[in-house]
Amino acid sequence: MASQARARKLADRVREIVAETLEHRIKDPRLGFVTITDARVTGDLRDATVFYTVLGDDEERASTAAALESAKGVLRTEVGRQTGIKHTPSLTFVLDALPDSSRHIDDLLRAAAESDAAVHERATGASYAGDADPYRHRDDEPDEGEGPGGTP
Repeated sequence: MASQARARKLADRVREIVAETLEHRIKDPRLGFVTITDARVTGDLRDATVFYTVLGDDEERASTAAALESAKGVLRTEVGRQTGIKHTPSLTFVLDALPDSSRHIDDLLRAAAESDAAVHERATGASYAGDADPYRHRDDEPDEGEGPGGTP
């Protein structure tokens, strides 16, 4: 349990260091508008996965991925220098699918809201197929001794 907390703390620190280094030290023209969204470190603290998003189209995403791959050594060196741990974790960069997933969920929610509005519109002014209240009530039941239909 203590190693999980340590891995989480190191992951947060890796995310901060990579973001700062990309902003201030890496001057690769292929690097687009990149945002470091998350980092995860394995329990043995040997491997770190850094998640990122890129503003732009597929071509800009590909060029940013290439720029991150070429800057991996500089970024790992900086992580090792600033954290001071014995073994600097290797870095793996993964394009974060969260923005695409959230956009898809937003589209689904919008479609559901439109469908609900259409159902509500059709229901306005509609009448019941049978009685408005199809359930029996005590006052509708015949008294004891009366037959069906209320006759003795």
